[in-house]
Amino acid sequence: MKSVRLFLPVLTVLAMVAACNPAQKQATAASECKYALMAGETLDSLYTHFGIAGECLLRENYPHDESYKAGYLAGEDTNEKNPYSYLWPYSGTLSAVRALYDATGDTTYLTLLEERVLPGLNQYYDTLRTPAAYASYVNGAPQSDRFYDDNVWLGIDFTDLYDATGNTAYLDKAKEIWKFIESGTDSLLGGGIYWCEQKKGGKNTCSNAPGSVYALKLFKATSDTAYLDAGRNLYSWTKENLQDTADCLYFDHKLLNGKIGRAKFAYNSGQMLQAATLLYNITGDDRYLTDARDIAASAHSRFFDRSATDSIGEFPRFGRGNVWFMAVMMRGFHELFLADGNPEYMDSFLRNLDYAWATGRDTSTGLFEEDWENATPDKRKWLLTQGAATEMLATAALYSCRSDKH
Repeated sequence: MKSVRLFLPVLTVLAMVAACNPAQKQATAASECKYALMAGETLDSLYTHFGIAGECLLRENYPHDESYKAGYLAGEDTNEKNPYSYLWPYSGTLSAVRALYDATGDTTYLTLLEERVLPGLNQYYDTLRTPAAYASYVNGAPQSDRFYDDNVWLGIDFTDLYDATGNTAYLDKAKEIWKFIESGTDSLLGGGIYWCEQKKGGKNTCSNAPGSVYALKLFKATSDTAYLDAGRNLYSWTKENLQDTADCLYFDHKLLNGKIGRAKFAYNSGQMLQAATLLYNITGDDRYLTDARDIAASAHSRFFDRSATDSIGEFPRFGRGNVWFMAVMMRGFHELFLADGNPEYMDSFLRNLDYAWATGRDTSTGLFEEDWENATPDKRKWLLTQGAATEMLATAALYSCRSDKH
């Protein structure tokens, strides 16, 4: 499937299907929700500006710059040229398309997934090392590092796809990825998952918190209690080793020498929020719901750190930062809403998304800025930001427009 504009064809096909199939009426209504339309338009802009004619792979930035060096790897980016995105930003498109399917039920997104997203993703799949897993860069380049957190994010998406579709191929892939995650654990520091297979200097919240979410989702999909045990143990390990008891939020990592990396990122606490809520749903233990609510209150206070005004009044606004971090945190807040029905936090996300749509995009391209106040427009737009914005808008549609959202 070549790089094409996707938004209008998606709506056209959906309308044609719904006209002759009453069972599609709910999906149609969700697709016509303003947030689903915004998500579809953002995904369309993503493929228009990051797509490569005749290929499933994507560029990392727009405008494209082959001399770009990624600053988020475990070591120095040594590729002489980077014609393609690294795995982490590319994986954001899997999350975005998966979220749009969840929100709308539109099978056109499954076609996009099968014909473009997954064939591109397969070009990162490394079977030369065992267990097999996704590497940080494409197979045609020199061998690259493999990150446990990159693979956890993919495993979560595959498990969610199985939950949404019943397609066992997605569950089989999720189980396969889990084998790689298990290979990244040992008894040092009392347990936990490393960050990078090639550089095992410490254990990070970004591997362990979503690792718990991943295991718990696998348990829900399979009823295999080994996954429940793993999810509960990873949650306990992360809480014992990396939680700041002063505010219930989570530090970034713990080195093997015991030193704590004390930075706090939205996605880390958001994934522990989601894990706590899942554990409450599975076990009925109110302690986990208390944990989730404590994390949510503190995360909302810390990561919504500026104010803005809309037609309703003043509201807490995201600070400038990694949009994908906020998207992953939103997963936790949505999970909590599904458990306790309190709309306060999700409504904050919706008001931020409305604000960003008006102020935080380059309207000439339809691409989002990192700073949603748009005070300093980005000279170079990042693929992951666009995937994350699409996911957030799709989650907003799932929250606000699906009649079965409760």
